Amino acid sequence: MKTTLYSSELLLPRARSEVFPYFANAENLEALTPPWLRFRIVTECPVAMQKGCLIDYRLRVHGIPVRWRTEITAWEPPYRFVDEQLRGPYRAWIHEHIFEERPNGTLVIDRINYAVLGGQIIDRLFVRRDVETIFQFRRQKLLQIFS
Repeated sequence: MKTTLYSSELLLPRARSEVFPYFANAENLEALTPPWLRFRIVTECPVAMQKGCLIDYRLRVHGIPVRWRTEITAWEPPYRFVDEQLRGPYRAWIHEHIFEERPNGTLVIDRINYAVLGGQIIDRLFVRRDVETIFQFRRQKLLQIFS
């Protein structure tokens, strides 16, 4: 299975000690997701984030209801964590969140390796654009929250 790498970086003008806890709270994911996805956490909150933690979500992808389950496969606060899709709309989804302290804030790095049903053609025609739009929304929200 061939995967696609999507990477995003955002410098937030706050210390890692303030930024990481925001991402460590699963409930904040709803605020960082565009409303058109109708994203909701199904797992009872608060979620105790740690390696092996399972989180269930409900969302709509182009109007189609989707259930999504991820597992936290790496948990290294305050430096990084990884969530991997166990069930959902992708053939594979491995999302690494990295937090690097910088003199003027925290560099938030997202690295996602994903694969879609239908391969590279479907990715180029539909999925990549959605992923970019979702992360652009997330970027704007994070700048509002941390500026």
